[in-house]
Amino acid sequence: MSSGKYLLVDKTILPPCYEKVVEARALISSGQVKDISEAVKRAGISRSTYYKYKDYVFALNTDTECRKAVITFTLSHKTGMLGEVLKKLSDSGANILTITQNLPINSKAHVVTSIDISLIKCDVGDLITEMNEIPGVSNARLVAIE
Repeated sequence: MSSGKYLLVDKTILPPCYEKVVEARALISSGQVKDISEAVKRAGISRSTYYKYKDYVFALNTDTECRKAVITFTLSHKTGMLGEVLKKLSDSGANILTITQNLPINSKAHVVTSIDISLIKCDVGDLITEMNEIPGVSNARLVAIE
């Protein structure tokens, strides 16, 4: 039985819409299209399909030694919270590449981190679960992985 919530699956057994979502996201991120409507039209899927799966389907990039992930979370606005999160990431073996923290509103700060996960000691799903268990951290979520 798998310990994580993520699976590596051969795309030939999946419905074509998953690959088309990845294609639409690539069109958007590369600047080949001006908006989501154009991307989904070129990929051959509906906007609702794109929005339904865009945060859950990722392309695996094997061309690089550095595996990257983007994780977002919300922190309670109290001293040391960001440091605690960064320590958890570091202790897991993740190398922090970038951090963006918005100004706290209603005592909550939204944070986006990009990390190198090539040397982490656990499954990414387990890391997200551990992040959500830190008191003062809520809504830790994997946004993208490469």
